[in-house]
Amino acid sequence: MQIIRPWLAVVLAAALTLAACGKPADPPSSARTSPPPAPVAQAFRVLATSDLRDAQPLEEMVLKATGVPLQFTFGGTMESTEAVLTGTTRADAAWFANAKYLLADAQGQSRVKLQEKIMLSPIVVGVSRSQAQALGWDQPAMAGKITWKTVAQAAQEGQLRYALSNPATSNQGFMALMGVAAAAAGKPEALAAADVDRSAISAFIRGYKLPGDNSTYLSEKFIEQQGPRLNAFINYESWLLSLNQSGKLKEPLTLVYPHEGVATADYPFMLLNEARRADYQKVVDYLKGEAAQTWLARTTLRRPVNSAVAQAQASLFPSGGLLVELPFSPDRALADGLIDAYLNEFRTPIASTFVLDTSGSMNASGRRTQLVQALQYIAGDDASLTGRIARLTSREKVWMLPFSDAPGEPRLFELPASRPSARGVQVQQDSAAKKATLAEVRDYAERLNMTGSTALYDAVLKALQLMLDERARHGRYQYSVVAFTDGENNRGRNLAEFKAAYAALPEDVRAIPVFMVVFGEANERELRELVATTGGRVFDARKASLYSVFKDIRAYQ
Repeated sequence: MQIIRPWLAVVLAAALTLAACGKPADPPSSARTSPPPAPVAQAFRVLATSDLRDAQPLEEMVLKATGVPLQFTFGGTMESTEAVLTGTTRADAAWFANAKYLLADAQGQSRVKLQEKIMLSPIVVGVSRSQAQALGWDQPAMAGKITWKTVAQAAQEGQLRYALSNPATSNQGFMALMGVAAAAAGKPEALAAADVDRSAISAFIRGYKLPGDNSTYLSEKFIEQQGPRLNAFINYESWLLSLNQSGKLKEPLTLVYPHEGVATADYPFMLLNEARRADYQKVVDYLKGEAAQTWLARTTLRRPVNSAVAQAQASLFPSGGLLVELPFSPDRALADGLIDAYLNEFRTPIASTFVLDTSGSMNASGRRTQLVQALQYIAGDDASLTGRIARLTSREKVWMLPFSDAPGEPRLFELPASRPSARGVQVQQDSAAKKATLAEVRDYAERLNMTGSTALYDAVLKALQLMLDERARHGRYQYSVVAFTDGENNRGRNLAEFKAAYAALPEDVRAIPVFMVVFGEANERELRELVATTGGRVFDARKASLYSVFKDIRAYQ
């Protein structure tokens, strides 16, 4: 018989009591589970306009300083504005160069919960130094005497040939146009659509030689074409100062601040998602603090809103610049009417050839459907802001050039001119003649037949020759080629042969950019090499709908 010692009996009794209570003994330390990892902070998503790409390093800076994981998504001004207005953006905040158009709308006001100005940059006129001297605009005696009317007159007389972002898609272009309209009317505070001096707008547009959607593209082209073709660049002060510092210009730009005033981008940082208010406030406090304001001033050459930093960094900016702010009219009918009139009446009308891949591979994966829908979209009646921008406009000429084994025959569609307002500006309704032409474009798209191989380079060359011939006959158009392809070139000229043929064309061909749209299995490397030769851009339709890519292309025409 086994004898249990008294002390052992006590221990066993205690263990049985614990077991009866359902409480297990502590496991060895090696078996204990480690604490769960800390949750990863949710990204604070910011929809920003494309001119703010130079501020992207702030993502890391803000995270380090505040713990808020900032995440930028960049887009054009008008498409970003529409995303906020319609509530389709998933962003927690928006950061635009200017939100006056957005906040002129009651719906826009309801979307924006809070806003804080972060930095400043006026829209000014940069004139090549030799041309500024020829005009006498570099003389101290002219300070405060050059007006928007002076600028418009120089443009009308052919003395000013400028680059400017598209007024229908970006803040710089729109505010420059508004500046001319406000100055000409003489009552900027109460300017209405009916007050717009149409002759002043027409005079100003005469000098508009290089359109585009963003400052990066415009800067590249301005550097290439500065001289007889271009002698001025209207943009933010910060961008022009950066160009002067880059050493890439043929000659520096003299910055002119129109006497009536300038439209200043104040870069409002706007809260859209009320649930992220605390994170928004952390980000704003950091952006307006000394470290971020100093970095922004030195790196991006935008003026600080922090007065102490502004004083400390004053040497970065022109001391003689006239910074009178031009009032912005809150009349939404004025803004919409001005954009509509610019697209359909004032700007140099567009003449372009759409080079359409109709090879057999376009029948795969719904590519034919995409192309047909895209062509029908630009000839449709989408009344949204970006829809109006993408649409074919009055006075426009467009040739459809299909290709497969070889280039086909081009088909011309010519949109009739609209009847201008007797006074001011307003959104125009389509005439019966314009509706009929748009219907013809939609019918043409529906009848496209996809068969054969891909003679891309032969087709682009034919389109360029067509545009050259038209330009020689009718020089008052903005010419371009837009080509769509889903596969590699496998008929006719190869890329090297195309480049040799292109080099043999007249010098005027360099004024005709080629915009390539890539989808399917197209050779993106070769297409980028092609536009490096011809000028233009490559647009990727593999990650977005083809009709949405059209919205981007139209800003460059």
